[in-house]
Amino acid sequence: MDKKISEKIINRLTLYHCILDDYINKNIEFIASNQIATLLDIDDSQVRKDISVLNNSGKCRVGYIVKELKKSIETTLGFSKTKNAFIIGAGNLGMALAKYDNFTNYGLNIIALFDNDTKKIGQTVNNKLILDIEKLPNLSKKSNVDIAILTVPKNFAQSTADFLVKSDIKYIWNFTPAVLSVPKNVQVWNENLMGNFLQFTYNI
Repeated sequence: MDKKISEKIINRLTLYHCILDDYINKNIEFIASNQIATLLDIDDSQVRKDISVLNNSGKCRVGYIVKELKKSIETTLGFSKTKNAFIIGAGNLGMALAKYDNFTNYGLNIIALFDNDTKKIGQTVNNKLILDIEKLPNLSKKSNVDIAILTVPKNFAQSTADFLVKSDIKYIWNFTPAVLSVPKNVQVWNENLMGNFLQFTYNI
């Protein structure tokens, strides 16, 4: 991306992308900002403001060309550039993420899973091999992988993160409920599953 886009805008653009994908499957050529806004229950002006970062002006009284807008989102957010990654931890969550094929639509290619459980090592999940965690440093260099999706139990999260840092992993997508301590040159994105759930249920 040439310019910094906020996390909130990125989140909304990915939702717009899902809507556009659905429109393409239905052979609908155009979409208006108010249609997107209605589907997501947000303000029309917010949709237009978000789309303005894509340099996609649309057409007067017609709306946006669905295929062009979808491509603009993919180009701006880097979907077209494939990024290889490892899943660390072949438990229930790691297995579920390995089976999620939609990652490839957004440019994320899961190469393999890693674990220290000898009963799991050698098995495959969705055509992805589960490997011994000790093999990660060598394979990350060979495959030029610097992204890890961390799904290990909380009490192993920090020690595993330390191991990943020593293995030259630069980006950690953290699905554990642990706050990780890493060097400044390593970026961590915390996926707070329980926090998201509590936001959802707070007013129920």
